[in-house]
Amino acid sequence: MQYKSAGLLFTILVIATLSISAYPGNKTIPSGYKNSYSDSSIAEAPAIGVWISVYHGLGLDSLGLSADAFEQAIRGWEKLKKKGELSNSSILSIADFSQPSTSKRLYIIDLEKNQLLFHTYVAHGRNSGKDQAVAYSNRAKSHMSSPGFYRTESTYYGSNGYSLKLSGLEKGINDNALRRAIVVHGANYVSESLIESQGYLGRSYGCPAIPTYLARPIINTIKDGSCLFIHAPIQQYAQNSRLVN
Repeated sequence: MQYKSAGLLFTILVIATLSISAYPGNKTIPSGYKNSYSDSSIAEAPAIGVWISVYHGLGLDSLGLSADAFEQAIRGWEKLKKKGELSNSSILSIADFSQPSTSKRLYIIDLEKNQLLFHTYVAHGRNSGKDQAVAYSNRAKSHMSSPGFYRTESTYYGSNGYSLKLSGLEKGINDNALRRAIVVHGANYVSESLIESQGYLGRSYGCPAIPTYLARPIINTIKDGSCLFIHAPIQQYAQNSRLVN
């Protein structure tokens, strides 16, 4: 009887230890995030579980960032980091286009310090939709946004002022970004006053344009090899991307 009791106690201790180590800080998993993937997907990418506490701890769910967008961003960022594709790997930027343009849907996160550095508006391409981005393209002159993972490159001064070049890292999805001149830049049409006057944010020719007053600090934070993920809640992207699967 003593042996059975000891065995039962040992089993309980092992289960408790595994539970604590899986979720640092004993954080509660946000219900929306928990339901965004199956148990099998957790087994395939155990690193995702570690980041759940970051998602919840930074209040990203309450700030509107979808659980799917965060999960996909982390999956791709981890793969790119392991491949050595990112020279500024501590910074992850997520443009969550599952949200309307009237929402602050750009999140710039320092994953090394677990800090949300910027949370602001970002425009989508004019032919991708009005308030909501519903159509995407990798074609030149489509004036649409392209989803997926980008690496930030060097800065330059162009017609939109201080700007940041982007390399699309997904073949057939966004790899024409440099040829299309898809860049991060400030724009006067990315403003709350325009939202109030017309009911939606101004739109770009496909660039993730940001508020003018934030252009320089954001670009200087994310330039030179960090990861930008544009989340598109469309089945076609999720099926074709090798970085989120």
